[in-house]
Formats: sequence, structure tokens, C-alpha cells
Amino acid sequence: MYVGALTLDVLLGDVRSLKQKRSVVRPIIADVHRRFPGVAVGETGHLELHRRAEIGIAVVSSTAANAAAVLEACERFVAGRPEIELLTARRRLLTVDDELRATMSEGRGRVTGVTA
Repeated sequence: MYVGALTLDVLLGDVRSLKQKRSVVRPIIADVHRRFPGVAVGETGHLELHRRAEIGIAVVSSTAANAAAVLEACERFVAGRPEIELLTARRRLLTVDDELRATMSEGRGRVTGVTA
């Protein structure tokens, strides 16, 4: 299983208040969710800034190629919006098996307090 994460840092157009910011960001999030129903999407950063927003998108897939393709499509979809400018996009791809092995080797994966 693969977990893909995409973080988009966007510059908003002529926005002068947090209320105006919400009126721009909410439709973008709703449109991403509508277009890609299998992803989780939300505003994840720059919450106090008027003209900047960070949008986080996550996907779970059985193949790395599918996860990467979905994230790339989401990035293109958001970047194509005329009311924003995409400043940066960061993609990460994690495998659950690798994360589980790392957790177990650090000793955090032990189950305690369970009786049979």
C-alpha cells in the first residue's frame, strides 16, 4: 500500500481579508474533491495569511504509479485555476510496509496491555 501526499503553496489574487480568502479556497477544495473523489483534501497551512494558502492532498493506492499519477493530476488541476498562482508543490510517496518496519525497529510498534 502506498500513501501519496501533495502540499501546494498558492498565492491568491486580490484578497484583502480572511473572509475573501475562504471564498477563494473553499471552492478550490470542493472542486478537487468533486473531480478526484478518492483523495482527501483540505487547507493545511498559512491559515492566518490573507493572500497565501497551503492546500494538502492525500491519496492511498495499491501501486506507486497510480498514487503519483493522481497527485500529478491534482497538481495540474489546481495550477490551472486562474484565480491563484501555484508557488510550490511538494510530493511525497510513502510505503506503509517501510513505515511499519521503521516503527517496529524503533520499538514503538510493541503492543502492551493486551491479554488473550
